Amino acid sequence: MLNYEAYSSYHAVNLDAQTARATPVQLVLVLMDGLLEELARARGHIAGKRFELKANSLDKCIEILNGLSSSLDFESGGEVVANLGKLYDYCAWRLYKAGVALDPAMVDEVSTLLSTIKQGWLGVQARNE
Repeated sequence: MLNYEAYSSYHAVNLDAQTARATPVQLVLVLMDGLLEELARARGHIAGKRFELKANSLDKCIEILNGLSSSLDFESGGEVVANLGKLYDYCAWRLYKAGVALDPAMVDEVSTLLSTIKQGWLGVQARNE
């Protein structure tokens, strides 16, 4: 079995390598990937009734969503950016509710929304290459 500390260390180094020369869109995609992974963990913690781990996972997800939202340029981004900000806020609210209600379906809803947003970011990346 892989040592968890070794894996965490490898993961941190790999993440550092990914972000060192990343464009803003690539950084968003790295955050999205991490967010979707953490959502899957949070869902598993809810289903497994691991409440402390569930709380930690959902907190990480909400922090990432808040980071994504705070990096938006609301002044020059127009309606698309405003709507994206509202969607990030909605996702954070749903995750909070999922933690209280212990409802994995709410986590699934957020995962589906964020997967769709990620596809949009992948489209932006493809147009900018």
